[in-house]
Amino acid sequence: MKLAAFKNSVEIQQGKHHPNVTEIHFDRVGDGWRQTFMLRGDAHYDNIHCRQDIELRDLERAKALNAGIIDVGDLFCAMQGRGDPRSDYDALRPEHKKAAYLNALVDVAIKRYKPFAPYWWVMGKGNHETAVLKNKNADLTSMLVHGMNTPVADGPESFVQIGGYGGWVRFSFLMRKTVKYSLNLKYHHGAGGGGPVTRGVIDTNRQAVYLPDADIVVNGHTHDNYVLPVTRERINIQGVIAHDYLWFIRTPTYKDEYGDGSGGYHIERGRPPKPIGCVFGEFYYEHQTVNLRFWSELS
Repeated sequence: MKLAAFKNSVEIQQGKHHPNVTEIHFDRVGDGWRQTFMLRGDAHYDNIHCRQDIELRDLERAKALNAGIIDVGDLFCAMQGRGDPRSDYDALRPEHKKAAYLNALVDVAIKRYKPFAPYWWVMGKGNHETAVLKNKNADLTSMLVHGMNTPVADGPESFVQIGGYGGWVRFSFLMRKTVKYSLNLKYHHGAGGGGPVTRGVIDTNRQAVYLPDADIVVNGHTHDNYVLPVTRERINIQGVIAHDYLWFIRTPTYKDEYGDGSGGYHIERGRPPKPIGCVFGEFYYEHQTVNLRFWSELS
């Protein structure tokens, strides 16, 4: 499926070789070519602490940059449903104060994210979405993606792919008409508390062991942020030794639970303020190959 919103020739397909692998192909890669993309997670868009203004600012920036979007889950917070011990009526946004609470979450989300659907590559799931699926038999992510992909009159097509809690994105590049190159991105929503000292960076040591085929590893969940390149020594099938990078990315959040530090669940547990924003990356062609760079976009 060709993504018409992109200036470059981009095709996206899921499940060609495995159902948990999304394949994105770039054609006509050469001098001056570049492609930006956004890595984001933990928007918790329906939470009263979500900085919706900053989230929309970043999405508009992605659109202006013609950037693809990969979300690693917890776009929804979804904690105010009946029977949820965390529910608090005062924590509901006005637009979600409906008897059909879960329907309202999805309906509002479709309207919010539909303008960015042509740029959205993958929509992953986090623990908040999987909890609703387990306890309420509702797949919020699938419903949102269906709404984002539903055609509208005279509107651009979109092919947002539904990701899992973890999964792969395989990028392939056709250079100089015949030379092919690929990079592998592994995403996982994340687990655990992150650690007050390490902020989850220690996870990179574990993941580097069991993800030897990844070039980029993206995690969320802990609401921390880092961009950490790890240099590797490699040897190819011709016996040539070279170095490359394994990029570890931790996406921040859009939920500001710390506020002014006066009180609340986050403060009572002694948790620090968390970075608000996302991470941008860019593929660019230089020295006859595809290179990578990343930067954090924080409020």
